[in-house]
Amino acid sequence: MHRNSRFAVSAAAICSLALALSACGGGGDSRSTKAPATSDTTISVSGTEPAKPLIPSNTMEVGGGHPLDLMYSKLVRFDAKGHVHNEVAKEIKPNADMTEYRVTLQPGWKFSDGSPVTASSFTKAWSYGANAANGQLASSFYSIIKGFDELQAKGVDPKAQMSGLKVIDDLTFSVELSSPSSTFPIQVGESAFAPMPEERFSDPTGFGEHPITNGPYRFKSWEHNKSVKLVRNPDYKGGVKVRNGGIEFRVYTDPTAAYADVQSGNLDVLSTLPASALKTFRTDDQVQAVSTPGAGISDFTIPSYMKRFGQDQEGKLRRRAISMAIDRKQILRKVLNNAGAVPTDFAAPTIPGHPTSLKGSDVLNYNPKKAKELWAQANRISPWAADDTFKIAYNSDSGQKETYDAVANSIKNTLGIKAEGNPQPTFNEFRNNISARKFTDSAFRSGWQPDYPSLENYLQPNFSSTAADGNGSNDGDYKNPAFDDALKRAAAATSTDQADRLFRQAEEILLEDMPAVPLFNENAKGVAVKDIHGFAFNWQDVPDYASLTK
Repeated sequence: MHRNSRFAVSAAAICSLALALSACGGGGDSRSTKAPATSDTTISVSGTEPAKPLIPSNTMEVGGGHPLDLMYSKLVRFDAKGHVHNEVAKEIKPNADMTEYRVTLQPGWKFSDGSPVTASSFTKAWSYGANAANGQLASSFYSIIKGFDELQAKGVDPKAQMSGLKVIDDLTFSVELSSPSSTFPIQVGESAFAPMPEERFSDPTGFGEHPITNGPYRFKSWEHNKSVKLVRNPDYKGGVKVRNGGIEFRVYTDPTAAYADVQSGNLDVLSTLPASALKTFRTDDQVQAVSTPGAGISDFTIPSYMKRFGQDQEGKLRRRAISMAIDRKQILRKVLNNAGAVPTDFAAPTIPGHPTSLKGSDVLNYNPKKAKELWAQANRISPWAADDTFKIAYNSDSGQKETYDAVANSIKNTLGIKAEGNPQPTFNEFRNNISARKFTDSAFRSGWQPDYPSLENYLQPNFSSTAADGNGSNDGDYKNPAFDDALKRAAAATSTDQADRLFRQAEEILLEDMPAVPLFNENAKGVAVKDIHGFAFNWQDVPDYASLTK
């Protein structure tokens, strides 16, 4: 996703600095009084086949992530604007140095099988996700909790629990952290921190096919490579106002076909537009269109295990040269119809605390002369052979062919080398190849939609050492202790200015190392049929599914 300075996160920041979330409230989001009444209609939306079974701690992509976000309520939730509210939590209260939190739950929450949501529903789920023996992709999200390192050891008992988690009673537990964090009460809004019922641990495989949940929607069915269907949860106790009877995520391998289905009324909402529609969708009288600045960033990862592109001097020179060889403005104009902006860092301008200037950000500017100089310096270390090809893998069902063909052509024309796109048939196959570290001779498409509204969420999951080696979204296995230290110190900061300064330091290290190449800050954009009401994107650039009516 799946897959985000914290102190500047409006309500979240206020609550975090106040050392408790109890004051943030858990009421419903403010909505327009003109919103349509709730209906029992199911809304059909575009999706992709989930790459893994539907388990929060093992899902790091949007195919499974979007349904899971609707099916699970965490300790806190984020409204459409990214403001934090208590959800299952009644209070999240830290000690004086922010190394331990006491969590009190709201009474009466139940899973869809009728079993109660208790303190152990959280502690067992988080320990399972952190345990290396269980091979969960979101493992790194729990790395801040004491006892995480012990669960990463070889041969650990799959049922072992993190030592930092203590159940006090059915509605209370404590969380001891390995280092201070003022932002922990915001992090727990990420899907990896969802609670799990006991059945999850007795039948992990079967559970992922038929999950038992506690959120605004319940699981109805999953017909592989066709659809995931959810229905409104009548027993939901939280603050999300669900205005429809359910959401059907329909799997599309071709966004052009999905767009045609919206035009003909056979699909209600599409949030991944084909390149062929980017110039015309805003004036297409067959659909209603939305395009607004968003929180997403599109980039491509150059893995540290890719030959000639390691984190040595040659690799760093080539990474920087590749970035400066890309004419982003031209690609935005000619391919994407200006539905985005040239990035200045690894995050998005819509996120609070976003830096206005960074040392080294010129590496993101198109500079053919400098790109050639850097490439020549790398060639003096180890020559690039005439038949060598720089490749960028992407999934063909994403509508990204034109974009990556244009990126490859820009690199080829600037550096005078062979460069090309490396298409993979489906998102599922593409992601599984990444997880298996099969792209040893190719960069690969990547990007990020934040899980919580903070710069940290763009940096920690994607580039920290704890998120490498299959333990998170650091699919390029980038590791730099100086970067890790900057993030750790930012999490423990006691002022906005201090945190922002440390996040800037972390980003400047990335601009030097270039583990990924930022391409665009994407607009949140999509289309819906004419008779859909409430079509808008939330702070994550995801349709506000619960508000849709028809």
